[in-house]
Amino acid sequence: MSLEILATLATAIALLIGAIFTLVGAIGLLKFNDSMTRLHAPTKVGTVGVGSLLLASVFHSFANGSQSFHELLIMAFLFVTAPISANFIAKVNIHKQSCPEPPAPPQDDNWSTLNVPEADRIIFEDKLS
Repeated sequence: MSLEILATLATAIALLIGAIFTLVGAIGLLKFNDSMTRLHAPTKVGTVGVGSLLLASVFHSFANGSQSFHELLIMAFLFVTAPISANFIAKVNIHKQSCPEPPAPPQDDNWSTLNVPEADRIIFEDKLS
């Protein structure tokens, strides 16, 4: 197999993966009924789908002999900005109270700290020995 055939095969596989992920993200956007669950589909699945489509473009440009790195910059920008924008949209939904508020954390000394109860520490040490 020549390098051109391998690059064409990689382009086809990346296009197929990108199209499937993008389709799943679009169906999830239409299917979910809550704004917070609707947010999950396009940000997670769409990022991988668009990233795969851009990767297919990189493979295609290298197969044709022209080197293009613009797609890699677009992917980097997409992977950096998509989680941040999803976080801001989720915060807006929480502040507008359009979704149920998350439960309050427990009021003990172990939540979100490295303090481990003595009983759990003994169990962990027994498993190590």
